[in-house]
Amino acid sequence: MRVVLAEDLFLLRDGLVRLLEAYGFEIAAAVESGPELTRALAESKPDVAVVDVRLPPTHTDEGLQCALAARRARPGLPVLVLSQHVEQLYARELLADGDGGIGYLLKDRVFDAEQFVDAVRRVAAGGTAMDPQVIQQLLARSSADDRPLGRLTPREREVLELMAQGRSNAGIAAQLVVTERAVAKHTSNIFGKLGLEVSDDDNRRVLAVLAYLDGGPR
Repeated sequence: MRVVLAEDLFLLRDGLVRLLEAYGFEIAAAVESGPELTRALAESKPDVAVVDVRLPPTHTDEGLQCALAARRARPGLPVLVLSQHVEQLYARELLADGDGGIGYLLKDRVFDAEQFVDAVRRVAAGGTAMDPQVIQQLLARSSADDRPLGRLTPREREVLELMAQGRSNAGIAAQLVVTERAVAKHTSNIFGKLGLEVSDDDNRRVLAVLAYLDGGPR
């Protein structure tokens, strides 16, 4: 699996390259700036891009904007964004096109090698990998806006958070120490209360929930 990596801090970039290579990834390019990222994404045609939000020369949201432009040129290009802090605006921009293959992780997560590599693989496969803190803030904002989210029970909210992170029903059941049948029931209730169509496609299901949290059904 070919990866384009964009991170301006040399030590972190070098560490991520070594980590990904150790897990069998091929590093198509490892760059440190927005212009280099744009070229690498166009020329290398990677299976997934792992991108720091803030890159030179602007050190604002250069990395995110380059990744979004690449997704417009190549719809569905899998992108995993790394950020130092939770920025809801970045999460909303990343979710805006409704396609799969997206992730948003805080940089702290990269220190858990298995969790980080699992996120890269999940995004590359067209799934989602959203940081729990991002999901919690989106949930809090949606609740404050008095959306139908307020109808969910505490357990349904827990299930929704795990769904939004990209967990399967089996993964949610293991995390909450309940049966898959119980998770399926909670999931059905969530979709009913949020007015979302039930789908067997896990990625489509997660994206529908995230889209709802980000601004209502589309």
